[in-house]
Amino acid sequence: MVTRAESAAATRRALLDAAASLLDAGGPEAVTLREVGARAGVTRGAPYRHFADKDSLLTAVAAQTWERLTDDVHAIRADPSRSAEEKLRGALGVLLHVGPHLYQLLFWQPGRLNRLERLHRQVCGPEGDPDAASRAAERFQDELLAVVADVVGEKDARHYGALLLTSAHGIAGMEHSGQLGTDKWQTTADALVDTLIRMIAG
Repeated sequence: MVTRAESAAATRRALLDAAASLLDAGGPEAVTLREVGARAGVTRGAPYRHFADKDSLLTAVAAQTWERLTDDVHAIRADPSRSAEEKLRGALGVLLHVGPHLYQLLFWQPGRLNRLERLHRQVCGPEGDPDAASRAAERFQDELLAVVADVVGEKDARHYGALLLTSAHGIAGMEHSGQLGTDKWQTTADALVDTLIRMIAG
């Protein structure tokens, strides 16, 4: 028999999956608590019992995505069949192959809540965990930093890690806007990552 806690956890997972699907298809504007509930096949009130508002839901989607990406990088790092450079290429690829709307969400910072909004969340719905996405992103960065250290050493890992992460962020922006494949640049995200890794490893 399914317990109430297990049922609630399953509903929350269904809501997060539905929100991620809607986000991927139509961006943040396509994500509403009502539509998420309909897509997840739950009662109309279920989303409001789990999330105070759309920002809370999107924060939870971002946190879940960061956790999944971190697990993917950890698996790559633990793969004994890959060289250090191949692990770094794979780790950066994990981030670069996120869809454009979800990628944008990962780096989106909701505005600070004013007192009235904070009171509304406390009274009208679950307050949630606004820092969950930041903590999950930090875990991803730690895992990536460990992969970088295996290539350049502990001493230079932070410097090169920051260079790689900011470069990957720029590459993703160009890729998502469709500019890398134009006649002007004639390159791909993967080719740029290969160049970065060759420069750093050399």
